[in-house]
Amino acid sequence: MLIEKYRIQELNDSQLSTHKAKLSGLTGSIANTASVIEKLIAFQVAIPSWALGAGGTRFGRFSIGGEPRNLEEKIEDVGLLQALNQSSGAISLHIPWDIPENATSIKALAAQHGLRFDAVNSNTFQDQKGQQHSYKFGSLQHVDKAVRKQAIEHNIEVIRQGVALGSESLTVWLADGSCFPGQLNFRKAFQNTLESLKEIYAALPDNWKVFVEYKAFEPNFYSTTVGDWGQSLLYASKLGPKAYTLVDLGHHLPNANIEQIVSLLLMEGKLGGFHFNDSKYGDDDLTVGSINPYQLFLIFQELVEGMDAKGMNHATDLGWMIDASHNVKDPLEDLLQSVEAIQLAYAQALLVDAKALDQARQENDTVKAQELLQDAYRTDVRPLVAEARLRAGGALNPIGLYRSLKVRENLIKERGLVTVATGL
Repeated sequence: MLIEKYRIQELNDSQLSTHKAKLSGLTGSIANTASVIEKLIAFQVAIPSWALGAGGTRFGRFSIGGEPRNLEEKIEDVGLLQALNQSSGAISLHIPWDIPENATSIKALAAQHGLRFDAVNSNTFQDQKGQQHSYKFGSLQHVDKAVRKQAIEHNIEVIRQGVALGSESLTVWLADGSCFPGQLNFRKAFQNTLESLKEIYAALPDNWKVFVEYKAFEPNFYSTTVGDWGQSLLYASKLGPKAYTLVDLGHHLPNANIEQIVSLLLMEGKLGGFHFNDSKYGDDDLTVGSINPYQLFLIFQELVEGMDAKGMNHATDLGWMIDASHNVKDPLEDLLQSVEAIQLAYAQALLVDAKALDQARQENDTVKAQELLQDAYRTDVRPLVAEARLRAGGALNPIGLYRSLKVRENLIKERGLVTVATGL
């Protein structure tokens, strides 16, 4: 399904006067409006290919119908998101779930929808059909060198797939760990993993990065070989300048200070990118900003401050991607909500008076520092985000247009009610 530009224009025209009134009321009190809008237009969030179908829990999965049946249809779905919000201009593939049969044609199809390929993701947390060795007891950490070699070769194959598509980064998330005390020698598991990562690192093209993702628990509940940001940073530091830590917002224990983690990784030049989601209890993979939007704002405040301190480009120097599971929502609506939540937090962070905040810190004026942050957070920046979409050619109200055009109903007509997208 394609969304014609005139349909977007029609909806925008019907809402333009109300939008302009809201925008005018906001811009009168904000000095850097033009700069914020420009940065919002440039800021793109990659959509993961595995998040376009209904998610599931260990207890069940409920299909919503019209799910993409192949990679081509996944690209079409991300194209729908991009047409609506003009902020979803990249897609991230998971291999082997989404191996292109013809990389040239897939790359051309993505370009037709205004998309590029973001990081490619390897999968050694599942056994695939026809696989010689099992990852039941780990992959890059495995005690059996043959299993480690198989996992290494898979990651190198993922790099080859990414090169063909124009990607420039590899994300490695490992389920490696142990379920019970005594099962694993921690030091040997770390050393095996490091040696395996070194072989993968050696296969990276010169312009590539590798992101080492961490996770506190799951599927192993006693130990995880890359269990926190410190272990990921240790791997990235030992590997070299093309290796970075990837932060998934859900991959932390309750009450972890993620904004402090982000700040220190930026300071060390080892923050590679983000997987955005939200959580209440653990790695819930909920809609971004649905549970703790203030934390998301604080994270972006540290990002903006840290990136500006290093003279980094907000849009391109870090990898921005959603990683979510849509158990009861239409995935496309969920992703539209997530992208907007990211933009809202980013816009609010851009409003923080950095000089005044620094002065308050120097004077130990805790009240002033809190007021400066909360004043920016409590500012309703939705008109700024909508204006950025409007200027980029997107919809003032993406979800409203999505529903008025009955996109999901049309996808069900095209693809059928009983369809299952590859992924989790």
